[in-house]
Amino acid sequence: MSGIPTNGAGRHDGQQQEELAQLPMAQLLRRLSDQTSLLVREEVALAKAELAEKGKRASRGAGMFGGAGVFALYGVGALTAAAILALSLAVASWLAALIVGVLFLAIAGVAAIAGKKQVQQATPPMPEQTVETVKEDVQWAKTRARTARQH
Repeated sequence: MSGIPTNGAGRHDGQQQEELAQLPMAQLLRRLSDQTSLLVREEVALAKAELAEKGKRASRGAGMFGGAGVFALYGVGALTAAAILALSLAVASWLAALIVGVLFLAIAGVAAIAGKKQVQQATPPMPEQTVETVKEDVQWAKTRARTARQH
């Protein structure tokens, strides 16, 4: 990273250790800060690259799901037409289409009512355990602070 080579075991050789021992503490801390910053930047760059690759895969997958949805919609349309044609063998064509349409609207109504109930029940839950744990942590910190002030 900063040009400080290490041997295979991760230790500096003797000469480099002596050179580092001669440096003032401020310069050593500056080096540590620079190396830490470089490491963090490199890790962030790696994370960005990984996320970009995963994003590409996810977008391809979403496109495939979208295409599947379109073809499923075509399939439902074909099945609707088949149901109307089959029913038209027993009743007039317009009545067959009306019956199938009303059936679809009834199914949609039942699904809407069930969905509404689910949404109403989906109020954001309060994370009770987390709230309790945080309260305990705050109480513990207060107790520690009081104890420290008394000593």
